[in-house]
Amino acid sequence: MRKIFKLKGKIQNYDWGGKSYIPNLVSEDIKENNTYAEYWMGAHVKAPSEVIREKENILLDKFIEKNLIDTLGADVTSKFGKLPFLFKVLDVNNMLSIQVHPSVEAAIKGFNLEESKGIPLTAKNRNYKDKNHKPEIMVALSDFWLLHGFLERKKLIKNLEQTKELKFLKEIFLDKGYAGLYKEVMNYSQKEVNNILQPLVDRILPKYANNELEKASPAYWAAKSIDGKTNKDIDKGIFSIYFFNILNVSKGEAVFQDAGVPHAYLEGKNIELMANSDNVLRAGLTSKHIDVNELIKNTKFEETIPEILKGNINLENGETVFKTKAIDFELSKISLNDTITYNKTSTSIEILIALEGSATIKDNSFSLALNKGECVLINANTNYKIETNSNIEIYKASVPEVN
Repeated sequence: MRKIFKLKGKIQNYDWGGKSYIPNLVSEDIKENNTYAEYWMGAHVKAPSEVIREKENILLDKFIEKNLIDTLGADVTSKFGKLPFLFKVLDVNNMLSIQVHPSVEAAIKGFNLEESKGIPLTAKNRNYKDKNHKPEIMVALSDFWLLHGFLERKKLIKNLEQTKELKFLKEIFLDKGYAGLYKEVMNYSQKEVNNILQPLVDRILPKYANNELEKASPAYWAAKSIDGKTNKDIDKGIFSIYFFNILNVSKGEAVFQDAGVPHAYLEGKNIELMANSDNVLRAGLTSKHIDVNELIKNTKFEETIPEILKGNINLENGETVFKTKAIDFELSKISLNDTITYNKTSTSIEILIALEGSATIKDNSFSLALNKGECVLINANTNYKIETNSNIEIYKASVPEVN
């Protein structure tokens, strides 16, 4: 039975995406006025990838259902019963919504409650689309900016002291801590938000327009989030920009987002791997549904010391593995030249995408060319190798071995 297949992902045209990076990567035509935000490689019911076969192609979710053990392997089939991860390429041109992902326990409870209330899965006020958590890891493919968790106590106090419009919040933070501060601003009425933030907006927007703000400052991202907007109501997500860590990561560096950690992607290109879930609780910078009570129940109200992951490098086979606590997925980068061959026996399903260069993937009976922007699906228990005559950079999604 054949074990290696070409895979065609699905582009998602969200309004925060860029104009050309993703279609140029995967050789799709660029349409005028379209934005290309994400390229999905996986079996999520919203946009399953397509397995390319000689006779007829098949959607990946159906392909896995027909060949569970062969595709996933016995251990992953037993533990998950389906592909446990979703693999993506992102091009972040405008800021994404500030968000938090629930734990498995919270997702099950929330999903069952909304089901019992008869809220349709497609309803705009639906919080839980499935019963799964959504930890995720990203590796920067360019200079990348994001919000990640609450600032250390002394840094948050400094931000409030140095921002005259928000200085009054210092006493609330000192008295009630992270949870009290966040509950306070998230429960403000729109009128209160406008009254507090309008003077801040009036002060920082001209500086943004004149390129006087540094990207490391919350004022830059607060101004960018509202630049050109005609809506008179100000998004309360601006408070979060002043409360959270602003991270700048370089190409090849990674950040892991666990359940409960508030975050938002601000700008840049990345590769992202997450649990196969669509559960998002939003906190601002969005026109989508915000459920303040559910958000607060699922947020970790504690200072976050950011950890930039460099990965564990195996020089012999050119692989850098980004280890996390997640049991659903493992992300690695494979960088090869004509002196390095990658040898592997897959323990479960693997999905690979080439970002640069070209190579050949071979198992005992089959050989497949892999070029820039192309994806490959590798079944469980496949002994294969990757060789190149030049250079290639590949990102690989897999499942950690189940203990």
